Amino acid sequence: MTRIHTMNRSSFSAIFLLFAVIVVVLTTGVVALANLKPVSEVTRPAERSSAMSGRLPTTRPSAEPVAPLKRRLEAHLLVLSDRTLSEKVMASVLGQAGVSAVEPVDAARLPIAGRHVSTVGVDPSSFRSYTPSPTARSDPLWRSIAAGDAVVSFGLGTDGGPALGSSVSVGNQKLRVGSVATMGLGVIDAVVSRDTARRLGLPERNALLVSAPRTDTAKLKAELSRKLPQEIQVVVLKPVFKPLQPGKPADSLSSDRIRTVLTAAASKLGAPYVWGAEGPNAFDCSGLIQWAFGRAGIRLPRVTHQQFASGPQVPFSEMRPGDLIFWRLDPTKPGYISHAAIYWGDGKMIQAPRTGDVVKIVPVHTRNLAGVVRVVSA
Repeated sequence: MTRIHTMNRSSFSAIFLLFAVIVVVLTTGVVALANLKPVSEVTRPAERSSAMSGRLPTTRPSAEPVAPLKRRLEAHLLVLSDRTLSEKVMASVLGQAGVSAVEPVDAARLPIAGRHVSTVGVDPSSFRSYTPSPTARSDPLWRSIAAGDAVVSFGLGTDGGPALGSSVSVGNQKLRVGSVATMGLGVIDAVVSRDTARRLGLPERNALLVSAPRTDTAKLKAELSRKLPQEIQVVVLKPVFKPLQPGKPADSLSSDRIRTVLTAAASKLGAPYVWGAEGPNAFDCSGLIQWAFGRAGIRLPRVTHQQFASGPQVPFSEMRPGDLIFWRLDPTKPGYISHAAIYWGDGKMIQAPRTGDVVKIVPVHTRNLAGVVRVVSA
């Protein structure tokens, strides 16, 4: 069994947007999507036993050989429908100027461990090329997927989701969690083989990962959206947000707006942390931030690594109430921003910490601190 802790939310991406969702409920309990609902960041790794829990599925497909990793590619766009994409559509995407490769996958949301989890069914031999290096290089991980196991994201696997080695129910099927790893795609939190996807009832080849490394992804999205049928969605997986540079003139938020933000956040003290929640009764870390600033008329991105780019960075010593504090907590992807809080003042911060905890005010800690960002007026 391979355990790789890396994180994409995924993560999945234009995740700060709330996309319209078209659902089709299948007989197995699968919810097929014409667009994947955004997912959120992990707050911090949880302690986890390496012992396997639950019973293994009684039947598992025989593992097909998995080809060795030959190259690595980056996925820039996700083309998604609620039904199988035609060969004509696939050829049209691949033939678009700037597109170097496409990878068909099966995409849906599965009810796993009490959550609707954005899941893809893949060919392990080819899909591995689109994942981060530690994941792509792990032969045991891809053999595990080929044998019928699921791999769940770092965020899902360490924040109250299905435990490593456990057997979870998906409709009337059992699915074993063989690894915890990132796929590097913010909208994807679980990966299974195509054979397993068929068994679980996922729609077949209804999505395409698109690699276009030397192309403006926003323009490519617009071009594909114009040429493809209207029911097909095109999502930018890794949008670029340009942070304001230090020293660039910007209007700070007024004291009234900062007070509104802090009052809004404080009104949710005691609200439970729920992975992926954005209010009004439960929150994850970035969901609380987005909600509180929204009460002051400030629209922020949905997830932590995008919120980190939402204003100029300021020295920790100059931090003031209303500033955002960020940490890097994923031990296998040290550059990834994975937790955030709002500075309250007097050395304290207000945050939604982790599964099993609640929104609270606590002293600021600096371990694995990534930086402090000041939100400014548009």
